[in-house]
Amino acid sequence: MALFLAQREDLSSLRSNLAMKLEVLNIQGEKTGKQIDLPEDIFGIEPNDHVLYLAVKQYLANQRQGTHKAKERGEISFSTRKIKRQKGTGTARAGSLRSPIFRTGGRIFGPRPRTYNQKMNKKVKTLARKSALSGKVRAEEVIILEDFTFDAPKTSEYVNILNNLNLSGKKSLLVTGDLDKDLLLSSRNIKKAQVTRATDLNVYEIMNSDCLILSESSIEKIKESFAK
Repeated sequence: MALFLAQREDLSSLRSNLAMKLEVLNIQGEKTGKQIDLPEDIFGIEPNDHVLYLAVKQYLANQRQGTHKAKERGEISFSTRKIKRQKGTGTARAGSLRSPIFRTGGRIFGPRPRTYNQKMNKKVKTLARKSALSGKVRAEEVIILEDFTFDAPKTSEYVNILNNLNLSGKKSLLVTGDLDKDLLLSSRNIKKAQVTRATDLNVYEIMNSDCLILSESSIEKIKESFAK
């Protein structure tokens, strides 16, 4: 039994050291002749569908403001006088126009401000991100792009890059190593195109994209984020 456990530990450590090699493209969509290593323990695990579901559900729930509010009976501005006599009318008793049974009355069990935030354990979040990245690699929806930048924001130049990568009309997510304002502004007006930095990458953005574009510098940032 001890020998079996030792062999399994050796196998797990060997897998963690394994790496997948992908071609690096330039902004013209051509191969540069370089290859980059993607760690097996981040980009090559078996995706956990349930953890992905939990991560996406948490992200969408946390986007809700929760500021909805309806006025209840005590918040309606009406006179408190009794609107009709207690008996002899042939109808039900009514003491105030604030009553929810009237059109102008308050709402019964109306929505109140609340928070929809959900919590996830750190290890579950880590597994979800790894599962999302591994799923993209398995589906061959990952492109490695050499680092580039613009001298000034230029939407047409970013459109040309997407066309060169055959991503026109598709949901694309470009992940950069650091914040690049020129790239961010260049993609802001393009439908279905999104730019984010590696430290801000989340499961929903990965799953929602048709193609994940990783810059060379973003690979190291992703490795660092999982090492913490």
